[in-house]
Amino acid sequence: MSIIIKNLTYLHTDKELLFKSLYLSLNKGEKIGLVGNNGTGKSTLFKIITKELSFSSGELYCSVAPYYVPQHFGQYDHLSVAEAIHIDKKLRALCAILQGDVSAENYASLNDDWNIEERLQNALSIWDLTHISASQKLGTMSGGEKTRLFLAGITLHEPEIILLDEPSNHLDYISKGKLYNLLKDSKATVMVISHDRTLLNLLPAIYELHKDRIACYPGNYENYKIQKEQERDALHEKIKEQEKSLRTARKIACEMTERKQKQDIRGKKHSAKKGVGKMAMNALRDRSEKSGSKLKDIHEEKTSSIKEKLMEFRSVLPNVKLMKTDFNTSPLHYGKTLIEGQNVRFSYDKEYVWKMPLNFLIKSGDRIAITGRNGSGKTTLLKLMLGVLNPSEGIIEKAAFKYSYLDQEYSMIDDKLTVFEQLSCFNTSLQDHEVKAILNRFLFSFDMWDELCGKLSGGERMKLALCCLMVDTNTPDLFILDEPTNNIDIQNIEVLTAMVKEFKGTVVLISHDAYFVEQIGIDYSIAL
Repeated sequence: MSIIIKNLTYLHTDKELLFKSLYLSLNKGEKIGLVGNNGTGKSTLFKIITKELSFSSGELYCSVAPYYVPQHFGQYDHLSVAEAIHIDKKLRALCAILQGDVSAENYASLNDDWNIEERLQNALSIWDLTHISASQKLGTMSGGEKTRLFLAGITLHEPEIILLDEPSNHLDYISKGKLYNLLKDSKATVMVISHDRTLLNLLPAIYELHKDRIACYPGNYENYKIQKEQERDALHEKIKEQEKSLRTARKIACEMTERKQKQDIRGKKHSAKKGVGKMAMNALRDRSEKSGSKLKDIHEEKTSSIKEKLMEFRSVLPNVKLMKTDFNTSPLHYGKTLIEGQNVRFSYDKEYVWKMPLNFLIKSGDRIAITGRNGSGKTTLLKLMLGVLNPSEGIIEKAAFKYSYLDQEYSMIDDKLTVFEQLSCFNTSLQDHEVKAILNRFLFSFDMWDELCGKLSGGERMKLALCCLMVDTNTPDLFILDEPTNNIDIQNIEVLTAMVKEFKGTVVLISHDAYFVEQIGIDYSIAL
């Protein structure tokens, strides 16, 4: 076995339980995807496996120390490239030996890895990082460069156990392809946290993290979806059965109560006719009340038991289907020219962003993807289309239209406002109770309405942004999305996907998520 987890429990420093009694075992060379909603503890579990965090109770075994590619890299900004991928000691030892220091310590540190410099350059070259030096600090690098550096470390070290936390987040489509090939070719034991459905479809098993268990689903992501749908259908059937049982139990309870009342009335009349004494009448009444109370308790206990089961089934049922979007249709007729660019060029410091001039035409109803590698000028093109920037050369003509811009930071959300205040800023016609109903539908509970937006997770920010667009009566003609799936979990991506598919207007999209692009239905691409 490469990794064994037994009865693992983790408590936050404030003693709040994150998960308990987790079991997992992975054989050598096994590859799995780890999924779960935001906040379930996926990244925490990886940090426990790498011994960055200590668990509260249970057992953990790893055959060797795992190689870990984290989701965020800020904590490494003070390190050099060599330090970050753990070759600094070898490079120092090699340098010292070449300069004449032939101490046993240097030879032990180098461990006969005489071609470490060549191997480093080869790994950096594979991941398009030849411009990076071993001494460069990570704080000077972009998010995509940091991710590729840590992936280059896998190429360099060929570790036996690999943990990847959202490895495709900052990668363009070419780097993603290299990551996919790395996963397919690797003989290592691999665990991947990801919302990249293309990546998850390469893995032979999907594991889902819950508060009290890790559920295993054999097969790739598509098989996982089928199995989850079957689970949902089974839960719906159980809910229907419990609802039927609850109605039956309530009906029987009512019938028994009515029957008891009629018996009591008949008993009183019969006793009165026979002239039963007052003491005897009181005794009969007490006996009747005790009998009725006992019967009531029995039915209440049965009804309560059914209610508990019903609540249990409903709590397990995913809520994604409840989050329906109700966007109005754009008033613009299909085929109207919105934006047209002719021989467009743009330069920063006299250097053109694109080698060749761009020509593009966006009409009402189109669904367009802007594609290209990191740094190819995709966001710059968006700003030109919207008039935020002016072209250095060429002409951009625009019609009158309304647009909404959903970027990967969801910057339409004001961190200083509460959730309810944020939604109220966009509300132009709905009553307060209607606004609250929308918040409830998108799983913002009552105690979250007064929470500051700055404390929301990526998925919560996305859902609140959708709520804002829903209550705004100024339906956008053009909906712009810039890497919208980067920081949200799969359930929230499904919500966003459904929303974009239902939107009856023009869509311009920047995304390296091929699965998302395919699902929302793109008409054509502008390749940079």
